[in-house]
Amino acid sequence: MAAPKVAVVGAGVVGLSTALCIAETCPSCSVTVLSDQFSPNTTSDVAAGMLIPHTYPGTPIHVQKQWFKETFTYLFALSNSTEASEAGIHLVSGWQIFKTAPTPKEELPFWSDVVLGFRPMSEAELQKFPRHQFGQAFTTLKCDCPPYLLWLEKRLKAAGVQMYTRKVADLWELHSEYNIVVNCTGIGAHQLVGDEKLFPVRGQVLKVHAPWVKNFIRDGDGLTYIYPGIHRVTLGGTREKERWSLSPDPGTTKDIFDRCCSLEPSLRGAQDTKVKVGLRPSRWCVRLEREVLSRGGVKLLVVHNYGHGAGGFSVHRGTAKEAARLVGECIAALRGSSSRAKL
Repeated sequence: MAAPKVAVVGAGVVGLSTALCIAETCPSCSVTVLSDQFSPNTTSDVAAGMLIPHTYPGTPIHVQKQWFKETFTYLFALSNSTEASEAGIHLVSGWQIFKTAPTPKEELPFWSDVVLGFRPMSEAELQKFPRHQFGQAFTTLKCDCPPYLLWLEKRLKAAGVQMYTRKVADLWELHSEYNIVVNCTGIGAHQLVGDEKLFPVRGQVLKVHAPWVKNFIRDGDGLTYIYPGIHRVTLGGTREKERWSLSPDPGTTKDIFDRCCSLEPSLRGAQDTKVKVGLRPSRWCVRLEREVLSRGGVKLLVVHNYGHGAGGFSVHRGTAKEAARLVGECIAALRGSSSRAKL
């Protein structure tokens, strides 16, 4: 059969990574990325890009750990390369702090042996946070966007992947042009495939200029965080379920800034504040599976990879590798059916 044509729909961190993994593992394919938005206008551009996993209740922990480990290993190698600066990947050390004594799961999260140097905070360190009783110190990785998305786009172009701005209203509209379609549309899947289990969790963040802030600080409740990037510090945040508004809320901006200043008072001197809003594509578990669409005896092979919620950056490479493996299974099925047709 001719080289299989694969369309990846969506150009956030999950879509671009998935396209790259497919191009790397299935070099005989022709891969195209289709999206109505590219960086700097994706949800991924709003995200802080910190590798601190969020748990998916409906996905087995060993699977989540594997996804995180593969992502961490990939980015750690990148952070040790000459491309680290261009890709916006860097190590950052800091603290996750809790107002009350943690549960055993919080005390030793499943990812504690993947990040670097994970340990309980000392009494001396905790003095920085008088309202918190317990904390963890560790070093993890951060992906700065847009640099990381632009680096992925550059890698895709080098691998011969085509990228087109196109609004896909129905996956079936691609059946005459492509053999396999990979759905990485994030919150867009709510409308595109009618996924009622997918819902937005609105996140508003501030990107500020505060180059003296070097350590990350994350409140264990996940609401307040300070994540230093290469050029700007991300301050957050909000987790507003089922809210679709992309308009910044001035009251929320003040609240985020005040909360972050209570953890890091020096932020009062931060300048050049930019406010960003994104909709995290949340569901009980990441949807990572094959599906066959058929109409009138014609079939279209689909692989879904969406619903990463707040943890997309932490697992993007691991889920992309799994999606690429599923695409490989689809190609094998296509080849099997074409050889049977010849018989």
